[in-house]
Amino acid sequence: MKESTNAPAPTEVELKLALPPSQLSALLHHSVLAGTPPVQQRLANTYFDTPAGDLAAARVAVRLRNIDQQVLQTVKTAGQGGGGLSSREEWEWPVPTADLDQAALAKLPPFQGALGECIAALRPTLSTDFTRRSWPLVWQGSHIELVLDEGEIVCGRARAPICEVELELKAGDPAALWTLAVELASDVPLRPSDTSKAARGNALGRQQWPLPAATRPAEWLHRATVALDAYHDSQDAAHLSAAQQALDALAQHPQLDGAARSEAATLPSALDSQGMPSTAYGVAALNLARRLAHETALR
Repeated sequence: MKESTNAPAPTEVELKLALPPSQLSALLHHSVLAGTPPVQQRLANTYFDTPAGDLAAARVAVRLRNIDQQVLQTVKTAGQGGGGLSSREEWEWPVPTADLDQAALAKLPPFQGALGECIAALRPTLSTDFTRRSWPLVWQGSHIELVLDEGEIVCGRARAPICEVELELKAGDPAALWTLAVELASDVPLRPSDTSKAARGNALGRQQWPLPAATRPAEWLHRATVALDAYHDSQDAAHLSAAQQALDALAQHPQLDGAARSEAATLPSALDSQGMPSTAYGVAALNLARRLAHETALR
């Protein structure tokens, strides 16, 4: 469990991968998971925001989660990263009932400014209900929790399926997340995903899927990834077209050379007509994302 509200916020470091539902069996039978039985839980989650969407605008998520006869309240800040990898602050603590602990919210850093005035107006806005299977793994000396989530996002009358893998670093080197993801993607057609469940639900509710601007290679990869996330939730072909355009721009970017250019060149033709990845797409996207993240950190 994460730290209580009176402690410094821990940083959650995870890598999110979208999994085509048709590939569930391939993942479950992957050699990485062999001999490690999963823990299975049913998670019912309610997210809160103001009628004006102040939390979504600030990229802060407030959630109540029912799990194993316990209710947990969670606050997450915006993730920093791309190519599926994100790091963000997270606070989580048990609460006695399925009602927001507003007093505890008011003590957290995200609510010390203007958002603090919004606490009383918070209302349920969307839900995510899913089955979670989790495997504790030791990979290249690092402790990683692999979780597989299957279920549904509901916001008003809008719905979208959940089928995703998250690799969360529990202890060790973040580089292990990348190498484990590539190991999986070499056999299972996974792709990086940069959109949280809360952000997906908010977009569903608005029926609007804005895409980030891009000029640098890492930004073009992020734009393509967000556009693919948007396409699979909206089924709007314009988002698939935007993803392909972003991948083309990335492949032709003058700042890329060597292995990065080769990886980027793989991507435009490695998606099928429905925006589903091949294994070549997943491996190239992950390797390129890792390379670009490293170059960004050196700047």
